[in-house]
Amino acid sequence: MIPEQVEEWLRKEGFGTIDSSKGVGGGCINNGVRLKTSSNKQFFLKTNANCPPDMFACEVAGLKALIVDGGPRVPEPYLHGPDFLLMEDLAPSRSISNYWELFGQQMAVLHNHTHNRFGFESDNYIGSTPQPNPWLEDGYQFYSEHRFRYQAELASRRGLLNRDEEAAVLTLADKLPELIPDQPPSILHGDLWSGNATSDSKGQPAIIDPAAYYGWAEADLAMMVLFGSPGERFWEAYHDSRALEKGWRSRFDLYNLYHLLNH
Repeated sequence: MIPEQVEEWLRKEGFGTIDSSKGVGGGCINNGVRLKTSSNKQFFLKTNANCPPDMFACEVAGLKALIVDGGPRVPEPYLHGPDFLLMEDLAPSRSISNYWELFGQQMAVLHNHTHNRFGFESDNYIGSTPQPNPWLEDGYQFYSEHRFRYQAELASRRGLLNRDEEAAVLTLADKLPELIPDQPPSILHGDLWSGNATSDSKGQPAIIDPAAYYGWAEADLAMMVLFGSPGERFWEAYHDSRALEKGWRSRFDLYNLYHLLNH
């Protein structure tokens, strides 16, 4: 069902009425619909009747934070409510031949947008799990307390970790300064698995469904190999634009522990 607010907004903005709606993928937890209006414009609508009331507002904040000159394409959000998000339809098409090189360059540009603190303007969600993003100056404290410890405690309460396993994660969280090099807080997509890396109508790189915050850039890159891999052309292009720290690839499993605990 199309929310009345969406139909009203389309009419008010001069896009007319909805001529057709076609169900498409909306991510792991949402429903997605492609709308075509009487003015021949297309929009993408995500709905979820059971999500937290601020979930789509959090997604909008993340999308806006990721829109940077020279970065990957991000769909523009138009209207949202407690159970829906109306946005630009990227109309993904076949990837261009230099997709991965361009994507690597664009992700480097994105990660060059930094902040003086770790965190974000609000807490948000990683999938359906709440993700705390308090502002902190210390990246090691941020990741220890609000990524690894937080997820370990959630997993333990759900019965997914025993006491020894939880203790091992907590010990690891305390050792982050020994394992991870100091990095500035870059704007991150936050949930950049292969399903959230797509293309626009021209076949150029685009990113969707963020869990954005300012954090270590290597954490974003690590997520890209958790359920697939972009290949060497991506890494070479990224490195040419924004140098990767020695041993970067060996740290990916550590970063991805956060996401594995969430799954």
